[in-house]
Amino acid sequence: MGKHLIPCPSCRVPMQSLRFGRKLGGDVALDVCFACQGIWFDDRESMQLAPASVVALFGLIHEHRDRPRQALASVMHCPRCRKALSPLRDVVKHGRFNYLRCAEHGRFTVFSQFLVEKGFVRQVNAAEISRLRIEVAQLNCSACGAPVDLRKESACGYCQAPIVVLDADAVNKALADYLQRPVALPVTAPMPRRPAPGQVPADPGAVDLLLEGISSAWEHALS
Repeated sequence: MGKHLIPCPSCRVPMQSLRFGRKLGGDVALDVCFACQGIWFDDRESMQLAPASVVALFGLIHEHRDRPRQALASVMHCPRCRKALSPLRDVVKHGRFNYLRCAEHGRFTVFSQFLVEKGFVRQVNAAEISRLRIEVAQLNCSACGAPVDLRKESACGYCQAPIVVLDADAVNKALADYLQRPVALPVTAPMPRRPAPGQVPADPGAVDLLLEGISSAWEHALS
């Protein structure tokens, strides 16, 4: 019997209950909202996921890459008890990550911050920020979706999340384990391609480095 569907803490639409492998065998059911690009973790579900399960999420994110992202609500509530979720920040090896937590029932984490937690994502350094300012003036925050004007900011002005990209070394290791064959992704951070002369992007603020990196990694792995 699967878990009862719970509403997304942000958009309130019922989340999808998806099963992933557990580190010590069996599986764990995660509640996922692709419209908001977020995951609800009951208790310690995030810590129980097997490495291959994190990579499997790459494929799902890639599969839904063209779906318009729903703006996150300014205030979110626990889908179990309806109490307001508290914004928290933790620090791991690859940087800091943000999430929203109910002290009793679990937490809501967007895709990008989950991947920071798992070490698949790293913060962009100063040299890469300089390159990005040449290639594209504005990004979408991978955490909340808000626009980031690189001419004025080096992090999201709304949620304070840093600009992040995939960590190629960590992705290579995880993909090799998941696909049971060697995988070698480029070690440089993926940068948006400059439009051809005379070509104006339909939405110049729609670049998300993390989603671009995941799509590139997944397509490379399957080629």
